[in-house]
Amino acid sequence: MPLSALSNIAKHPAKFDCLKKPEILQLEGLEFTPFHLIALIFFICAVLHTLSVHKIHQWARDLEVKQLPDRKARKSPRSLIVQALYFLSEIEIVFAVWAIPLFVTITGFYGLPIAVEYMNTRDYTEALFIVVILTVTSTKPIVHMAEQFIAFLAKKMGGSLSAWWFTLLTMGPILGSFITEVGSMALCALLLSRQFYHYHPSPKLAYATLALLFVNISVGGLLTNFASPAVLVLAHCWHWTTPDMFFDFGWKAIIGILASNLLYYRYFRTEFWVLNEKHRSSGKLFTTPISEAVPHWVIFAHVFFIFWIVAASHYPAIFFASFIVFLGFYHSTRAHQYSLNLVRPLMVGIFLAGLVIHGGLQGWWVIKALKELTPLGVMGMAMTLTAFNDNAAISYLAILVPNWGDAYQYAVFTGVVAGGGLTVIANAPNPAGYVILKSHFTNGISPLRLFLAALIPTLILYALFYFLGPVFLDGPVTGQF
Repeated sequence: MPLSALSNIAKHPAKFDCLKKPEILQLEGLEFTPFHLIALIFFICAVLHTLSVHKIHQWARDLEVKQLPDRKARKSPRSLIVQALYFLSEIEIVFAVWAIPLFVTITGFYGLPIAVEYMNTRDYTEALFIVVILTVTSTKPIVHMAEQFIAFLAKKMGGSLSAWWFTLLTMGPILGSFITEVGSMALCALLLSRQFYHYHPSPKLAYATLALLFVNISVGGLLTNFASPAVLVLAHCWHWTTPDMFFDFGWKAIIGILASNLLYYRYFRTEFWVLNEKHRSSGKLFTTPISEAVPHWVIFAHVFFIFWIVAASHYPAIFFASFIVFLGFYHSTRAHQYSLNLVRPLMVGIFLAGLVIHGGLQGWWVIKALKELTPLGVMGMAMTLTAFNDNAAISYLAILVPNWGDAYQYAVFTGVVAGGGLTVIANAPNPAGYVILKSHFTNGISPLRLFLAALIPTLILYALFYFLGPVFLDGPVTGQF
């Protein structure tokens, strides 16, 4: 092959998947090459880098403290190495940084035109959509509306801190089915920061809450067919409607969310009693301190923009143009708005874009890992792989496998959504929650402690999807690789 597998797939993208996105994937007789081994090494390095960002941040802080006397004496800024370490400790830029040596490697193997074509033909729709929807849903009118709704429910449950906690971790993720998982993550993380983490829970409860947030958000978008990147990919290719999503997956997700929240609430009931007393003494039992009142017409306009952008989520030209119109509306109603901060949405978008770039080169080993497994085995393997490669990426790779049967479709989808809370990179909205809540964790968020805290709710969902799933999950293989 003149330019090996890369150029062939770039020239003939249509036969590889229903989205017509060219990928460097070793399917349909294309052989494995040394290039793919190097790409895997870069991907592993990026994953290890992601899991080490809190250590890098601590290293940067220690070095800065050591240099502080000299800096004060010379009135100089941070040294270059400290600045570089702080930059490398930002989890959102990790995969984008490792995309640079990957681009150089593609250029070395196949030439600059093919490297540019590979980068240019990635589908960044979800990354752009996340930037837009995260910006819109973090505005004051939407935060105010969501807080009023959740405050109403929390008040009905007594208005205590534990009532806020339970309501946020139950209704917040379910709202993700309507305002998308990214929007739900932003709202829940903001409200948890103000209504729960503000009262300084123990590290054990803090990690348990973060784990429940990540896991519940990952499955909270299963009531509709548009709420998350993983759902968008598979629903489009396998023609799942919103009723299909709710009756096949959504009601099981609700049971799993309730079961996990109740289990953790019971385990931490003694600490919740202490935190409730602290919350009661603060005098903020039924108040909503995040935002002031916003005119109803402004809230209605924002809700309209959200639903319109969600409806156009498959068409970047449309939803991005709508976002430009929204920015005009935002500036004309500045009296009822927060200052617009695009840094966080852009960082999360960069994170997902980097995953898309690297994920497109990992299909050869992901498919081999799934090969010859029963549907139940595929479910477990998909859940495991999701922890290291984002559930949207695993979902995308799944659609490249020809002749998947119903059992495999159910298994791979439930596996990737159940595993979406195990790590920060397991689900696209997770970095948004990470950025909002990381200041409440001393020395940053530990990947190991997050993983351990998320393991129990993940296994609860795995068991529910299995026992409430189709009877043929343990049956004969119906898909073909």
